[in-house]
Amino acid sequence: MKKIVAIVGPTGVGKSRVALETASDVGADIVNADSRQIYRYMDIGTAKPSISDREKVKHHLIDIIYPDEPFSLAEYLTLAQQCVNRVYDLGHLPLLTGGSGQYVRALLEGWQVPRIQPDPELRLALEEKARILGADQLYQELLKIDPAAAGRIDARNTRRVIRALEIASGNSGKPPVAKQPIYHSLAIGLTARREILYDMIDTRVDAMIQQGLIEEVANLLEKGYGPDLPAMSSIGYRQICSYLAGNLTLDGAIEQIKFESHRLVRKQYNWFRLKDPHIKWFDIMQKDYYKHAIAQIEEFVKN
Repeated sequence: MKKIVAIVGPTGVGKSRVALETASDVGADIVNADSRQIYRYMDIGTAKPSISDREKVKHHLIDIIYPDEPFSLAEYLTLAQQCVNRVYDLGHLPLLTGGSGQYVRALLEGWQVPRIQPDPELRLALEEKARILGADQLYQELLKIDPAAAGRIDARNTRRVIRALEIASGNSGKPPVAKQPIYHSLAIGLTARREILYDMIDTRVDAMIQQGLIEEVANLLEKGYGPDLPAMSSIGYRQICSYLAGNLTLDGAIEQIKFESHRLVRKQYNWFRLKDPHIKWFDIMQKDYYKHAIAQIEEFVKN
């Protein structure tokens, strides 16, 4: 089986930096597993690798669609598998990096995801149902039809709940299932104490504002990418849209970005559990953690 290494962990922990250094050491290409870095024009708010970093090490699956284009897990898996195989055929190690747990696990575990096209009529009906009966009613329906999918989705994310119901309906009620993995994988996890992660996130949010996040969002709106697009619902973009619309103060928007980012960390640990025996965890506050991680990867590549 072809080998692949994944660097996983919560947002803001430093996965991209470690991946960049690791790629240089072991001769790897980086394959993106962040569901927001796939969008063009969304650079600062997604903490996308810089152009110079992408020149140092080849990155794949970044800037592949526009913010108003639909994109599904099934499409990601198809592109990621093609990409991993191409990288491997070139004699490089595919290094999967990103905090979108669904993307990472689907690829490493060999999920079979149905290619169900959106059903506009069903979607309108479900949106109306959510408006009248409440979003929780839809989530309860999803729990009955596909409890596994419900467990991976925030009940408050009505858009994703509706999409999961669409898939379940179009797949005769049969949820996506895992199959035998097609790659031999190693997962390296980066972590730190929660309060340290929160401080790192808060510092990064402040830096994003200084780097021009407000201008980036304004530019997206000027290009016609409205705040109702799924891409614009991302943390950071949603709050700055509200600020630009006059519904939040700048301080209020920044506070919400930090709060939602903290909540995202807690959610990400549902995908990447510290007790998961398949993940080799490293505390970034421990001395020489990077050297130990590299040693694990080099041993994996050799054997």
